[in-house]
Amino acid sequence: MNAPAASAAYDQRWQRIQDCINLKQPDRMPVALYSTFWLAKYGGITCKQLMYDYEKTKEIAERAVLEFEPDVISTLLLTVASGRSLEAIGFKQLQWPGHGVGDNQPFQYLDREYMKADEYDEFIFDPTGYYLHTYLPRVAEAFEGFEELPNFPGLHYFRLVGSVRSFANPRVRAAFENVFKAAEESERFFQHHVQFMARMASLGYPATNGTTGVSPYDFIADYFRGATGMMKDLFRNKDKLLQLLDKVAVFLLRQIIPTAKASGNPIVFIPIHWAPDAFMSPKQFETFWWPSFRKMLIGLIDVGLVPMPLWEADCTKRLEVIKDVPAGKCIYWFERTDMVKAFEVLGDVVALRGNLSPSLLTTGKPDEVDAAVKHLVDNVWNQGGKLILDAAFGLPDETPVENVRAMFDAARKYAG
Repeated sequence: MNAPAASAAYDQRWQRIQDCINLKQPDRMPVALYSTFWLAKYGGITCKQLMYDYEKTKEIAERAVLEFEPDVISTLLLTVASGRSLEAIGFKQLQWPGHGVGDNQPFQYLDREYMKADEYDEFIFDPTGYYLHTYLPRVAEAFEGFEELPNFPGLHYFRLVGSVRSFANPRVRAAFENVFKAAEESERFFQHHVQFMARMASLGYPATNGTTGVSPYDFIADYFRGATGMMKDLFRNKDKLLQLLDKVAVFLLRQIIPTAKASGNPIVFIPIHWAPDAFMSPKQFETFWWPSFRKMLIGLIDVGLVPMPLWEADCTKRLEVIKDVPAGKCIYWFERTDMVKAFEVLGDVVALRGNLSPSLLTTGKPDEVDAAVKHLVDNVWNQGGKLILDAAFGLPDETPVENVRAMFDAARKYAG
């Protein structure tokens, strides 16, 4: 495809997404390609190779995009080729193919208590100090030694001169050297991502999002307190938890907004882990989970960004609550929530994304995938729903290639 034709195709695909966001009916139902380790199956290599071989991963990802011709693509390289960077930083919160798990096994997150219950006050009072002295050394080996850094608030005049001695500490110097090396590898990784996405754009394929985010509650539950600790905090530390949630919403916005604006893509992908119906009562959800997240959503919307939460598992009981956002400003991606019900409640407020069943895609036949797509077209798209077709949480790693072909073919057959 020549450059003018590719540019026109890019604009047409992106317009379909924009129309959905704006609650206008596009010329056809857009289809997304979101994949992580499925690319290894598609390319006939191991998951470990996908994580460590930048060039091979780019080649396989490009081949998949050109075969399926999606309307938008995920950051296909960025989501899987992080092996060298993870090693360089000595990341402790994750196991990945060839590092803690087998060469053909996906990521395994290590749910642990990375922040103790008695450290709430310290984190609330001085988040940056807590990160430097406590959190970063716990989660990444490269930062081991930062415990020896001075307490920066309060440094002044000759105390500043004396405190700079901390940087001569051998552990601190070694930590900075390790961080610099990790930064160099991370920069190489990121430049491969930038080159790949630029290549895809030149071929006519826009990205599904410019950056990612996290809800304040999930941020604390997943990466600081752990599942057990957080569930206890709902009862034992609820006032401090609410105070921290409010603060987290602010500094997450300060990170997400400049990154999203620098990317040139307004969509912010936000995987949601702790909102499902089974994890907390409606009252707890409305007290602890939703207020700080809504604050973050409104903060993103107010600066012209488009939040795209992925509501994992079943969130049917949350639909009436999460409807409380400005119309035509968000994409809600659902994993297991009944999409027809989601459309009935949210169809005049947000664009929808999803949600072909993972079990269907991995164990079903192409004709069953075809029927599932037709169900969504008949009951959501043809009823006026602004639906971006996708799998429940992207393509499951084990999905047969013929089922992926069936998904894309059916979308164009029934809503093309």
